[in-house]
Amino acid sequence: MKKHCLAALAAAALLALPQVAAAEGFGINEWSAEGVAMGGARMFADNDPANIAYNPAAITKVQGEAVKFSATYISPHGKYDAEVKRPGGIESGHNRIHPAWVPGAYWVKQLNDKEWIGIGAFTRFGMLSEFERGSAAPSTNNIFAKLQGLSITPTYARKFDNKWSAALGAEINYVSLELQRNAFNPLAGNLAFTQTEGESYALGWNAAVNYAFDDKNEMGVVYRSRVRHSMEAETDSYPTSPMFGTHQTVDAYGKVTLPDSWAIGYNHKFNEKTRVELNATRTMWSTYKNLDIYFNPSLTLAGQPVPGAFSNKNWESGWRYAIGIEHKISDKYTVMAGYAYDTSSIPYDGGDFIVPTGNRRTYSIGGRYNDKVQALALAIGFMDIGDLDFAGHATDNYNKVHTHDNYAKIFSISYERHF
Repeated sequence: MKKHCLAALAAAALLALPQVAAAEGFGINEWSAEGVAMGGARMFADNDPANIAYNPAAITKVQGEAVKFSATYISPHGKYDAEVKRPGGIESGHNRIHPAWVPGAYWVKQLNDKEWIGIGAFTRFGMLSEFERGSAAPSTNNIFAKLQGLSITPTYARKFDNKWSAALGAEINYVSLELQRNAFNPLAGNLAFTQTEGESYALGWNAAVNYAFDDKNEMGVVYRSRVRHSMEAETDSYPTSPMFGTHQTVDAYGKVTLPDSWAIGYNHKFNEKTRVELNATRTMWSTYKNLDIYFNPSLTLAGQPVPGAFSNKNWESGWRYAIGIEHKISDKYTVMAGYAYDTSSIPYDGGDFIVPTGNRRTYSIGGRYNDKVQALALAIGFMDIGDLDFAGHATDNYNKVHTHDNYAKIFSISYERHF
């Protein structure tokens, strides 16, 4: 009993910490070392509390009580060539490297033969990108952009029989947003440096169902709802010249809808040692129609009112496909490998330096040691991020941009303990 109390207190203490992280990109799938190793195809793991992130219905595979902590390191790299308006010509540059740690924490408890409860804290959406402040192109669109997110998901799961299980959970979603850019005018150049910071909490929900055809084959479906944020923020403006005005601080307001998603997975066990997972996830990025920030009162630059910062996105919904293989070398050692392919959802006229990424291919491997009480897993991955072309707008100091040589290095570690 004492051990159970200590486990619950440890999990609760970690989940209460305001730990959020972001990586270049928008959707985050790196929720545990085993998940990273298998390319995100981790919906049917045996006795793994991180199932609450990948497939809540599969927490019915956890025996007794378990906690798990994970941390994933992501280091993005990339270059760009931009056709600049003022002064004209081609500018070449690269992002400033900003590695990040993405945390995860999970607790699951079996109540009886049919019921389980659990709670997870992990990052579903996040990004971090920065470019040189003196650049001609990126600085008018994005000097520094950071979206930090944390999802806390209390979950209830039930096993109906040997074939069916299902789960229903709530999501408490937190986001903070920071944007830095130069306000640009085609005639006058850079008018002011602006910084906007805000945060928001919103509620969502998720549901999952699992069906086992037999001892070797099973299938699962997970739905996560949209989360609509109404963000209150503050914007500071620092004009580049006294002729453009003076320092101003105004309230800002914006709305962000994080997309809903469907994931479907299939698991096949060749034998007691080797299994393979297939996964496809449809994310409704079409909800990301614009990034509009309204100022109250309006900023005044060069004698003209600026009511807000408006940017059309009109992203398209996209797919993520993954395959993962897990092989038990012995009762204590397991090796894993995975591959994932993410389609880009960014149209030519909706791209920007905030998320300048194309199609992604992720290759990963990992290993796990476990005994009857605890487990330690490590994984490494390489994400090949495809090129992206996007157009500039009236408030950007570029006509078009081509990003290239984009990639990210990934390292993940997880520790798990059972009681």
